[in-house]
This record gives sequence, structure tokens and C-alpha cells, in this order.
Amino acid sequence: MTIRVLLADDQALVRAGFRSLLARSRDITVVGEARDGGEAVRLAASTHPDVILMDIRMPGMDGITATRRIVADPAVPGCRVIILTTFDTDEHVFAALRAGASGFLTKEVEPAELRRAVAAVAGGDALLSPGVTRRVIKEFAHRQDVGPGAGQRLAVLTSRELETVRLVALGLSNHEIAERLVISPLTAKTHITRAIAKLNVRDRVQLVIVAYESGLIRPGG
Repeated sequence: MTIRVLLADDQALVRAGFRSLLARSRDITVVGEARDGGEAVRLAASTHPDVILMDIRMPGMDGITATRRIVADPAVPGCRVIILTTFDTDEHVFAALRAGASGFLTKEVEPAELRRAVAAVAGGDALLSPGVTRRVIKEFAHRQDVGPGAGQRLAVLTSRELETVRLVALGLSNHEIAERLVISPLTAKTHITRAIAKLNVRDRVQLVIVAYESGLIRPGG
């Protein structure tokens, strides 16, 4: 199955670079290029990409607004957004994750890592490496206020599902969660899938955000 990718960045050179890197994979095809968020929204509806590589800072409609509109658009079901960021300086990446992005990549990403990331997100996984998860989500959490009753959202989870979500939010992989809970990786994945369904979130990224917003995990663990 060929993965359809849409590129959204206001710099033509950046788009050309990513197109060239993705062209090396026989399983990936670039179906369009957008120069701003508005064009990305329109092209997403007409080209039906599986994955969008989305810059945040673009003229006109920014990548955060575009991400929010695309993930909510029933005309592009299953479309997933990977945010492109400088990471160290882009404070807006956290808002983009909250808007519904399935992960993020730095613009200095290695070619093989880019292709693996696109394939992973197209397959339904969230782009969250454990080390980066701890750094990004904890920074995100510092910006949020846990309101009264926020934890009630997690009441639908079983105790084992709740513990699994907590470990996901700490940045553990499925295998690490399995070792910690003395279960199989498949069982760990099942708990995560059920938690995602019960909490009505899109993917692992959104699951982590819910864990912090509900107060299940606080910055620093």
C-alpha cells in the first residue's frame, strides 16, 4: 500500500528537500505541496493524504489552525498530521499537539528516520519516542492548569488501564510497560488501545496529553 503524503511549508526549498527524501521510498508518494495552512486544508480535502508534514509558522493560516481543521474534517477521515518544527525554539509545538497532531519531527531529521516516521504514523502509531516524550510533554504540562474535576474523565478506565496510561505518559514504550507490569507487549498494547477508545482520543499523543491535563501525571513524574 502506498502512503500518500502532503507537504505544507512556506519555504519551497524545504518542501523540495522533503519531497526528494520521501521519493527514495517506493511505498511513499507526495500528492501535493501547500505554501500555507489554508492551502493545506484545501489540498487535504482534494488529495486525501494519509499523512501531512505540517510546518507551524506560515503566512496566512498557521499550521496549528490548519491541523485543527484537518483532523476535524470528515472529508479526510484518518488523515494524520506530523508537525515540522525547530523544536528547541518553537513554543507552538505544544499547541499543535493539542490541536490533534500525531507527532512531530525536527527539520533536521535524518532521511531514514523521516521515512520510518511517515510509515509509523500512517499505520496508526503516534510519533513519540520515549526520550522526546518526556521533554515535550512535561514542557506542555507546565503550560496547563489542572481544573477541579479534571480527573473524572479517567474514571471510565480500569485500574490496569489507568496504570498503563500513566506509564505511557512517562514515556515508556510498550515493551517497557510490559516489563513494568509483568504482562506481554501485546497485552500492554491492548490496554492502550482500550484506553484510547474509552477516552475518545485519536492516538497515543492525545492519550499522553489527557494524562497530564487530568492531573494523573504532573511535571517531574
